[in-house]
Amino acid sequence: MMLGDLGADVIKVEHPQRGDDTRAWGPPFKEYVRPVGATGPAPPYMRPPPQFAGESAYFLCVNRNKQSVAIDMKREAGRQILRELARTTDVLVENYVPGKLAAMGLGYDDLRRDNPGLVYASISGYGATGPYRERPGYDVIIEAEAGLMHITGEADGPPVKVGVAVTDIVTGLHTHSAIMAALLARHRTGRGQHLDASLLQAQTSMLANVASSYLVGGQEAKRWGTRHSSIAPYQVFATADGSVCIGAGTDAQFASLCAALELPRLPADPRFATNAKRVANRAALESLLEQTVRRHSTAEVLRLLEGRGMPFGPVNNMRQTFDHPQVRARGIVRQVDHPFVGPIRVVGPAVEYSAAPVCRLAPPPMLGQHTEHVLRSVLGYSTEQVAAAMQAGGAVAYNYAVY
Repeated sequence: MMLGDLGADVIKVEHPQRGDDTRAWGPPFKEYVRPVGATGPAPPYMRPPPQFAGESAYFLCVNRNKQSVAIDMKREAGRQILRELARTTDVLVENYVPGKLAAMGLGYDDLRRDNPGLVYASISGYGATGPYRERPGYDVIIEAEAGLMHITGEADGPPVKVGVAVTDIVTGLHTHSAIMAALLARHRTGRGQHLDASLLQAQTSMLANVASSYLVGGQEAKRWGTRHSSIAPYQVFATADGSVCIGAGTDAQFASLCAALELPRLPADPRFATNAKRVANRAALESLLEQTVRRHSTAEVLRLLEGRGMPFGPVNNMRQTFDHPQVRARGIVRQVDHPFVGPIRVVGPAVEYSAAPVCRLAPPPMLGQHTEHVLRSVLGYSTEQVAAAMQAGGAVAYNYAVY
């Protein structure tokens, strides 16, 4: 998706009947609507596969700017189409168990013979080497296995997963930057390369200072809830009607916090005079702050802290997040007109570019919507070759024009 946002032509290869697994990950679904101008009953081959009542919100969130081709990789005719696509493409991204595509004649060593400049990015659970290389990997499993779940949750509670598939997302971000670096290297050398990304390695790298505390200082990690192991106060406090998150990382910020909450004596208290002392006397400090904050509404606490030169913010739900004045001002939410489910709102790109202010946002594709187009425009197939590929079962083209 990120490469597509930047202008890449992205071809998404899907199973010809069920498509991407996330198409079925609902509710919620956005129900199909009849395209404008469609008339009369549509023939069966022009209708969406019957298992889909609509497009899942899960699928819609990360599949914009892609063309969908439905290819049966179990058939030689389908594998041949993939080989031909690989000859013409800059980047191939796959997330099969290591060795699976090589066994089908679609591994990096197979495809680079015809395209030495190919950047072949593999994403797996555990990487292409090591004793766990053939294990399937899922976000929540790697969160548990690579330490994240151990440090997430309240101190006296059980380990919990993060609210979004953060390991999947971070792995995608690392793979994106690796692809860009490999393309830069190819520009200099003319050669592509194989990128071996894994959920395990990406998640382990994300442990950051927690990993360093263990590797350098031998300090085992534990759960802190919203607290910080090395800074106090740096956490969520309950208000009279909600919660606010407050971070006072310096002595000056702590003094500002105390002034805002009308607790002028705390900065001079020997227990709280420095951050190190505040960490050592965390329980006493939290108790005093909690009693004070809880007497105010969230809106009142935000008003008291405004302009004090310290970080703070409410704990927002989704409605409050997308109604946030800064989110609105930055245009973070974009609308995309999907021809088969109507207008949808999506979260736009995370970075603004001064020299490219307008980002292309094409709607997520229907399953197999672009199969025939790609065969013709990318591979140069004739009408007879397209028909032969379909008859051989290598590809499926769904025509959604009048369903």
